[in-house]
Amino acid sequence: MSGKQWLIGPMIIIAAIVNIAKSEKVDLSPAQLLNTATHVIDGQVLAVFERTETHGNWRYTKYVAEVRVDKSDKGEGIKNGELIYVRYWQREWIGKGDVPPSTTGHRGLPKDRDSIRMYLARNAYDGFSNDNNDGGFNVIGANGFQKSNANSGK
Repeated sequence: MSGKQWLIGPMIIIAAIVNIAKSEKVDLSPAQLLNTATHVIDGQVLAVFERTETHGNWRYTKYVAEVRVDKSDKGEGIKNGELIYVRYWQREWIGKGDVPPSTTGHRGLPKDRDSIRMYLARNAYDGFSNDNNDGGFNVIGANGFQKSNANSGK
């Protein structure tokens, strides 16, 4: 095998990894999450509701989490002990052929009874779009959740 031929396999693997990586939304840094968020809260997820729908070549799962607020670090109008409802989503390519460069939505989704820190947008850019003007809370970017061990399983 010549010196150049042994490089073909690793180059194909690297190209595939780069192609996959370029199609996903990059995590926001902690400073970017804080700056983008209109509200930052710590709380416990009491319930998660979901709905699945298809649009074109994508299957979307839209979520709403009911969260009891333990602490509000940013934003007005949320009190400790209050229940709020937050929205987030994921999607899956169901079309034929390769997945186009895009995002699959939020990562690190919370489950019932998880204690989490959430970076939220209300009537503001949410890391995906500016179409968030209905008064609801959207989770910021793909990584707007931070899990915490505090209160887990209570």
